[in-house]
Amino acid sequence: MQIGVLRETAEAERRVAATPETVKKLIGLGATVAVEAGAGAGANISDAAFSEAGATVTDRKAVVSGSDLIFAVQGPDAKDLKGAKAGATLVAILAPFADRARIDAYAKAGLTTLAMEFMPRITRAQSMDVLSSQSNLAGYKSVIDAAESYGRAFPMMMTAAGTISAARVFVMGVGVAGLQAIATARRLGALVSATDVRAATKEQIESLGAKAIFVENVKGIEGEGTGGYATEMSDEYKAAQAALVSSHIAKQDIVITTALIPGRPAPRLVTDAQIASMKPGSVIVDLAVESGGNVEGAVAGQSVIVHGVTIIGHKNVPSRLAADASALYARNLFNFINAFWDKDAKAPAFAADDEIVKGVKLTEGGAVVHERLAN
Repeated sequence: MQIGVLRETAEAERRVAATPETVKKLIGLGATVAVEAGAGAGANISDAAFSEAGATVTDRKAVVSGSDLIFAVQGPDAKDLKGAKAGATLVAILAPFADRARIDAYAKAGLTTLAMEFMPRITRAQSMDVLSSQSNLAGYKSVIDAAESYGRAFPMMMTAAGTISAARVFVMGVGVAGLQAIATARRLGALVSATDVRAATKEQIESLGAKAIFVENVKGIEGEGTGGYATEMSDEYKAAQAALVSSHIAKQDIVITTALIPGRPAPRLVTDAQIASMKPGSVIVDLAVESGGNVEGAVAGQSVIVHGVTIIGHKNVPSRLAADASALYARNLFNFINAFWDKDAKAPAFAADDEIVKGVKLTEGGAVVHERLAN
């Protein structure tokens, strides 16, 4: 059983799907590991470090043709996997809703593909959850990016020359990224408030020392929502939330939006009129910009100024912390493989009826098999 690790080719993708730490662990299971030359460069991992961990460092053709399991961060183009073994398995973040044609091409090529972002939100799969590990870093980085663009200090400072008021930070969407954004802004000394459509998040917000801003007169989503995610809200709720946010957002210095709905465009949370109500010099960070954006006027891959407010729309935020993001992602992949490893066969045994396997498997045997991708 050979596990291959590809060098990422997507624009601005600096992460890598394995580290020397996980290479050693995979070899400890009984696998051999081949790493494409230069795969770790963006995360400051040298080819020599992979070699010292026991991997063979070689070119892409050799990695693809010799591997039974192929690890990547973002799903590569199917043509880049030409020459793969019959029935080889690709494990990566595959983004099928953004590029269905690529998934169909995997199926046509006879590849089995496992989409790590489809990992079920169940206790057994927590250590395999790539969205949580990467979102944690994105939430942290969003606050650091905002602080860099904001021309003032975050904490209240009392000096002989007078007092500097604390920055006011408003987090919209309290999933993993939002919770980390709250915690980071609090550590920097800001006055933090947050909102979400899921009732269960109110206690989480308050536990981090932030103020919960919730619609009280219209029912939202009870509990944690579907799989820990929000779903589309009623028009009545949207109107009530817009009114609440409009009155609150005008008083904020920094707004961070994180709201995503799996398989659908990101919901619009901040309008042009609300941006215009903010003070010049304020900052908005839209972490959902690649999925259509929570903020009107946000541009993927750019920082723009609208009504004197800077709107930051960085793409692939976890990759901007490539070393840590790679370490966490690589551990997610190892934990996934380890959970299904057959010690006698020295290979993973992915039972077709397993909840995790059914959740992540997109293609097998020349067909697209995932129920969410049914034509």
